[in-house]
Parts: sequence; structure tokens; C-alpha cells
Amino acid sequence: MPELNCTERVINVADIDPQYRHAILFRLFEHLAPDDSLQIMVDHDPRRLRLQLEARHGSRCGWSYLETGPDLWRVRLRLLDRGTEDHG
Repeated sequence: MPELNCTERVINVADIDPQYRHAILFRLFEHLAPDDSLQIMVDHDPRRLRLQLEARHGSRCGWSYLETGPDLWRVRLRLLDRGTEDHG
């Protein structure tokens, strides 16, 4: 996938206290501007986070794996406009 031409914040999830991780990531995701993205770095597949974001935002949750382990997963998140599709 080509790199996006936008503003992208990179978050190392290990830097966030575990009890606040998902709440912080939800808030950051929900405040993304249309051309912005959020990249998360984590030491495991963040599948549970993806399911929770998709439950809240449905098809507006743009999720693209940039790296898939075994030691590091990198995921690009985008809040899509209605009718926009992003498969990842």
C-alpha cells in the first residue's frame, strides 16, 4: 500500500498505561480529520481493538496492516467518510 500524503500520528501502544489504551486510541481515532491517519505500533495483533472500532464505526473504520509481526505490528487507522472504502 502506498504511503498516504497526509498528517499521520504514530503511537507506540506500549507507551500508554494498559488500563487507558483502548479509551485513548478510541478518542484519537474519533478525532481524526478526513485526510489524517493514526498509526499504532504494538507487540501483538491488535485484533480486539479492530473489532471494537468496527463495532462502533462500522465501515467508517479504515484499517490497514503495514507490518504483521512476529515482534511488531503496525496498523494505519483512518476515519473514512461515508461511502469510502478502505480494505486492509
